[in-house]
Amino acid sequence: MDHDILIIGGGIAGASAGAALASLGSVALWEGEDAFGYHATGRSAALFEQSYGLPPVVALNRASRAAHEAGGWLGPRGLMLVGCAGEEATFARDLDAMALHESEVATARRTVPILSDAVTRVAVDADAFDIDTDRMLQSYLATIRAGGEVATGRRVDGIAPVPGGWSVRAGPAEVTARHVVLAAGPWTDRIAALAGLDPLGLTPLRRSMARIAAPGGHDVSGWPMLLGAGETWYAKPDAGALIVSPAEEDPSEPMDAFADDMTLAEGLDRYQNAVTEPVTRPLATWAGLRTFAPDRCLVIGPAARPGLWWFAGQGGYGFQTAPAASALLADLVAGRSPALDADLVAALDPGRFA
Repeated sequence: MDHDILIIGGGIAGASAGAALASLGSVALWEGEDAFGYHATGRSAALFEQSYGLPPVVALNRASRAAHEAGGWLGPRGLMLVGCAGEEATFARDLDAMALHESEVATARRTVPILSDAVTRVAVDADAFDIDTDRMLQSYLATIRAGGEVATGRRVDGIAPVPGGWSVRAGPAEVTARHVVLAAGPWTDRIAALAGLDPLGLTPLRRSMARIAAPGGHDVSGWPMLLGAGETWYAKPDAGALIVSPAEEDPSEPMDAFADDMTLAEGLDRYQNAVTEPVTRPLATWAGLRTFAPDRCLVIGPAARPGLWWFAGQGGYGFQTAPAASALLADLVAGRSPALDADLVAALDPGRFA
């Protein structure tokens, strides 16, 4: 075999998996684009919020925190949930689900002075952080390079069994490996089909974003991320400006996604209702694909054919969950008893879709 493990997909999923698996043997990481982290990984909102997601996701978030701190990947940010008139029931559900602390609107305005009179309730979580996503990704890639290899421009077009493992082809390039990890985000089901696997039903969902100038010339650097009740929009400080998203989840084919102008306008209007400063012309717009399994939890574990492994369905939680999720994959590939709780492991197992 050329390698012990080949990982298909060079976003945060594949890179973290490669780093976690590096101690088990020779690892190769193949990315189809010309750069690592090109798609969803490079377009992340980059926030660590422990209570964001369904219970299995939250458990992975919590199990990942120590590694985030040890890596020096977290920086102060905070989160503010914003509820407007008519959104009381939605706000209450979010407040409970995310275990946030409600605050007085007047107090919140001292931190974010542009909150409009339409805002009737706010809740805050100081225990939310920016993630240095590039530093995190590069750290994982460096770990793989130390004992293995990484390659871009490798769009897989063939996977076939060979004695003791698998042969994987991307154009003229071909390698063999004992284990193959399917970590290609929106393309994972398609690549799995090349190996004769049934699809899991992974669905890419588009999310658009716009960068706008700092509202009213305010210094936004110390503002928390603002989240509309029901996740109908969010705004986050970024390099002296604001990133605003309609937080849509529109099904998409796997692709290099681009922002939908109408959806973006609707989201900016929802944001506008919560603030006093008028929305200015976007400085830039873009979109990414967040890929979910049918139950919106990650899929980590063995596929139906020996030597193939699923590591997919990260959705909007890829960076948050990467340390614990990749450690779980490494435990499973190594045949070790997972460090995570058995119920959590079962909730992430691909067998739940059988």
